[in-house]
Amino acid sequence: MGFVSEYKDMHAHDNTKLQVIHTNDKKQMATSLEQYECDLGLECHKIVGIDLEYTNEPDETQKPALVQLSDGKTQPVLPFQLSAAERCTVFDNFLADPRYTFSGFSISTDKTKLERVNLEVTNFIDIQKEWRVNESTKNLDSLEEVACILIDDYYNNTKKKIVNEEHKRWGSLPLSKRHTEYAEKDTYTAYEI
Repeated sequence: MGFVSEYKDMHAHDNTKLQVIHTNDKKQMATSLEQYECDLGLECHKIVGIDLEYTNEPDETQKPALVQLSDGKTQPVLPFQLSAAERCTVFDNFLADPRYTFSGFSISTDKTKLERVNLEVTNFIDIQKEWRVNESTKNLDSLEEVACILIDDYYNNTKKKIVNEEHKRWGSLPLSKRHTEYAEKDTYTAYEI
């Protein structure tokens, strides 16, 4: 059964508030992606933030539970509940469209999990490998560390943390508001960076 949950004015960071449409309905996803494509058609750099959350299975069989997309402040953040959705050709084609650059963080695991459900993101950029925090002593910085430097300390100081047990429930429906807020912040941050 398809569902659509809409949230208006969800707090991203600082004074930024976003709309979020969480769905597993392929018709809703097709409509939302059509709006993304219109918006991206006007942009010089066609960038979409992307983040994935996984099912609560052993690593070797784990699949994407939620694929989140962000096209900035003017369009809603789109958490698509892939684990509870019928195959959506429009969604599949959007991810495979070479006109768009998808920015994610630490994407090697995301690529592997997407392959398990026969999905591929054609133009997938790993921010973690493209960006370095100058003062860092680590090989790779986390999304949170980069977000704090590039966006603001709000991300680090007040981003809601979901405890490990709760974090494993991405395949469960309905997602809690805390899950949705977490997904919205991570995806928008991947876009904004």
